Amino acid sequence: MDNNQRRRAIQHLLSDAPADAAASYYAFHHPDGKSSVLPYPAEAELAKGFVTFARTGLDLFRPLVTMRLPITDLETSAAIIYNAMPPETAVIIQAPANYLPLLQALFEVQTVERLHLYRFVRGRFEPVINVLVTQRTGPNGLPRFVVRSQQDGRVIAAAGINWQSSDYASLSVNTDAAHRGRGLGLSVLSSIVGYVLDNGRLPLYEVSTSNTASQNLAKQTHFVDTGADKVLLQATLRDRLNMSPRFSGVGVT
Repeated sequence: MDNNQRRRAIQHLLSDAPADAAASYYAFHHPDGKSSVLPYPAEAELAKGFVTFARTGLDLFRPLVTMRLPITDLETSAAIIYNAMPPETAVIIQAPANYLPLLQALFEVQTVERLHLYRFVRGRFEPVINVLVTQRTGPNGLPRFVVRSQQDGRVIAAAGINWQSSDYASLSVNTDAAHRGRGLGLSVLSSIVGYVLDNGRLPLYEVSTSNTASQNLAKQTHFVDTGADKVLLQATLRDRLNMSPRFSGVGVT
């Protein structure tokens, strides 16, 4: 199978909804030279599941892995993962939150971060004008809006685009700890939201469930929680013989 055939084999596993936007981006829109899609079974016209490996700026050595599994069928889900990578493979995984029990059974997990997925409410955009905000190009070649310190020129607030497809753009925001509470995060986020909307895409914003400030910022700028929670893991695949005893008792919803 070539890349186009593999992508056709998994199309039915992904929807146009925000919950599937990241998995769709890495499967269908990430540069071919930096991504690979592995459907299961490998030659099936309609796959039961898939794993995508993507090289990103997130980590130089570990690929970002996204996947869709028949999660109520644990044996097939495990087969999809072991078919995609050998034991001892170190990866960063982004997956639906309800995959976590299975992933913890199959992988040695070093870190887990739980994420809320927010989407912007169309028609609610309210520009925030701040003359200190300037547009630059980020390391990934996509636009980035920043505020620099007037004292030393350092970037003290920035909002950028992690990735974008034809329909969605995933945003990130960072404000220097010493400069929080001044509305700078709101200013740069408003600027990047306006840019994304002007270019015909819907902004998405993934926020750690422990980051109350970012959740409040999302709500303040008219993002709403989609309810499609995710997990972000740093993990290493166990040998099949060393799978956690919890595998046989994994419960999923």
